[in-house]
Amino acid sequence: MKVIVGLSGGVDSSVAAYLLLQQGHTVEGLFMRNWDSVTNQDVLGNPELNNPVCSQEEDYNDAKAVADQLGIVLHRVDFIEEYWDSVFQPFLKEHQAGRTPNPDILCNKFIKFDAFIVKAKALGAEKIAMGHYARVGQINGTHQLLRGVDGDKDQTYFLSQMPPHQLAMTLFPIGELKKSEVRAIAQQQGFITATKKDSTGICFIGERHYKDFLGNYLTPAVGPIVTDTGDALGEHHGLVQFTIGQRRGMHIGGSKEHGVDPWFVVGKNINTNTLMVGQGEDHPLLYANQAVVTDLNWFTPKIPQTVQAKFRYRQKDIECTLDVLDKDRVLVRMHQEVRAVTPGQAAVFYSGDVCLGGGVIDDVFMNEHRRQYG
Repeated sequence: MKVIVGLSGGVDSSVAAYLLLQQGHTVEGLFMRNWDSVTNQDVLGNPELNNPVCSQEEDYNDAKAVADQLGIVLHRVDFIEEYWDSVFQPFLKEHQAGRTPNPDILCNKFIKFDAFIVKAKALGAEKIAMGHYARVGQINGTHQLLRGVDGDKDQTYFLSQMPPHQLAMTLFPIGELKKSEVRAIAQQQGFITATKKDSTGICFIGERHYKDFLGNYLTPAVGPIVTDTGDALGEHHGLVQFTIGQRRGMHIGGSKEHGVDPWFVVGKNINTNTLMVGQGEDHPLLYANQAVVTDLNWFTPKIPQTVQAKFRYRQKDIECTLDVLDKDRVLVRMHQEVRAVTPGQAAVFYSGDVCLGGGVIDDVFMNEHRRQYG
């Protein structure tokens, strides 16, 4: 088949392209440029203040070196406007609403498995491939998303919103491998990416100073920091800088009145611009046992009542019961109390290795009492 692989300049996509060639496919690479890293400005032409140029140009050069070594064509495509409209603007709006969004999930939904596929088809692709640690299998004739073999690197959490109909067109060549095996293959082939560290930071924008970066687009408003009992402790400089369970960045020290135990963010009130904090990593306000999840995306036609769920990447599976509220909302009842379940983040549901789908955490409760998250 003709397969177009998303070649990002990282080790995972490099090995994915190599494996596809080994399998006998006709392979071409496609490098996505979703942020104007050349002039260091956004899609509106506004300069990014206080931020260095991201590493996207270096990534392109690495992708080109791998493509040249493999003898494949590398296309370079701009999805800057699509990224701005479908990923970055919603990302900012969620922050303004006091929530903690996940841009990687939006990027997979709207760019890698939408805009990318449209372009790949125009280039004659029969399949597309990505360097994700995930697998596609068939169960009862239906394509299903499966966890990657490497449990430490499994990326189905970030793929939980990809359009289900795109599974049939998608290959994940490294899904059967562990990360150590991927790096070993890259070293054997002499890829420039073999020892390159994994990318972090905001999807396609790169590693930025988060506070400064958001400050280019959102005007922070000073507000009070209060304890869970209402005592004033100081001021914050923008709720967007904080998420539930966060310890650092509040600049609250010990005191004679409150002692020296560390403070954690336990709530945010967007209406009063108040940051609520509590002492101790296991503060009761950090825990929840129910959540309303919306913006649902399912890979399975039948939704089981009992599932395993993740409310954060790398979190261990939590046994849960789903109560369907309507076609786009479920109430998730956790079988144990879970720390730092945060509105705006993803809740992803599993049955063993099968990723059933997921949605966005909309509201959080403890014994039916609403947490002040958002």
